[in-house]
Amino acid sequence: MNNENNPNVVPEHEFDETGAIRDARALGMSKTITLGLQHTFTMFGATVLVPIITGFDISVALFMAGIGTLLFHLITKGKMPAFLGSSFAFIAPTLAVSEMYGMEYAQGGIVVAGIVYLILAGLIAIFGTETIIGWFPPVVTGPIIMVIGLKLAPTAIEMAASDWLLAIIAFALVTAISIFSRGFIKVIPVILGLIAAYIISAIISRVDFTPIAEAPWFALPPFRMAKFDLGAVLTIAPLALATMVEHIGDVIAIGATTNRDYIRDPGLIRTLLGDGLATSLSALFGGPANTTYSENTGVLALTRVWDPLVMRIAAIFAIVLGLFNKLGAVISTIPTAVIGGISIILFGMIAAIGARTLVENRVDFTSTRNLIIAASILVLGLGGAMFPVEIGQFALNIEGMALAAIVGIILNKLLPEGK
Repeated sequence: MNNENNPNVVPEHEFDETGAIRDARALGMSKTITLGLQHTFTMFGATVLVPIITGFDISVALFMAGIGTLLFHLITKGKMPAFLGSSFAFIAPTLAVSEMYGMEYAQGGIVVAGIVYLILAGLIAIFGTETIIGWFPPVVTGPIIMVIGLKLAPTAIEMAASDWLLAIIAFALVTAISIFSRGFIKVIPVILGLIAAYIISAIISRVDFTPIAEAPWFALPPFRMAKFDLGAVLTIAPLALATMVEHIGDVIAIGATTNRDYIRDPGLIRTLLGDGLATSLSALFGGPANTTYSENTGVLALTRVWDPLVMRIAAIFAIVLGLFNKLGAVISTIPTAVIGGISIILFGMIAAIGARTLVENRVDFTSTRNLIIAASILVLGLGGAMFPVEIGQFALNIEGMALAAIVGIILNKLLPEGK
């Protein structure tokens, strides 16, 4: 059978030596746009959840996520397939500052937090990227990547638990499409599974269409300028010291997924500049802090389409959603359980990539040293450990993946090799 004229078959020459697609344009514009839309669906739930919790405007959050992602790609020379969405790490201090000072001052604290990223990028420029790379061997990066995925597991289960029937349907559809389909259909399992699960949800009366009817067709996001207060800044900005470690972990995770070393090219300096400037710009005009999204990394692992262009298309869709409220309302009616069922696969994929990093680099787990490093990272990262730092009026809680990464890095330097 001749597959050359079949639109659902991807020609063999479009794949690289690992079986991945790095140039989505070869698939045609319509398919490339579909791939970008798939990433938009993936990021939407988490990106709007942060403003729902904190009080930021949803339209502003979507618009600034799109702008921030495009800015990140501009700074990183379009080489890294990353989407920047609303950061969960800043929720607690944002709520505290908004209650004490007002939301505008919380924005000011986040603006300064983004500037802290720029300062670290400057230090790396002075002391060299090689110095940073030496602190992240596979025995450290593998467990860190696993923590990134497994830390999100409770979120996936919580969403799925809202309606297990829908979650199972979505999970089964994405799994079936990923395993049994061929050609282009195989690389868009998330969007196809999402659409099919949504239709089924509507048929069995699990969808509330009220938000679609009430939403206006077009409205400019209600931008709000940031204000600055030293107390608010000292409450929020120091958290950047922890989220920068998470940033490095995300860069390593995306690199492990796509078989590229983004720490070296485009370089950690550029990725930190991109993330920091995107965060500051978002907060300056009324949006939450931005961060590289692990949800979209999971899609990269599942589809093996690694062209950064699809992320830029997703960013454009995010901007459109921020302007055209009807489209955003349609996506907001997707049942939470459907997103949860799909997230079980996506988040698990990230954890599996961490395990693959350990296997491919032949990390020796007959070594007690390596066992202790990996065990410490996993338990501290997943167990909710928190280490408070207080110096005068300065207070910071280092927790989660940031604490796990710091402890893993320290243990790797302190514990002798070959013991």
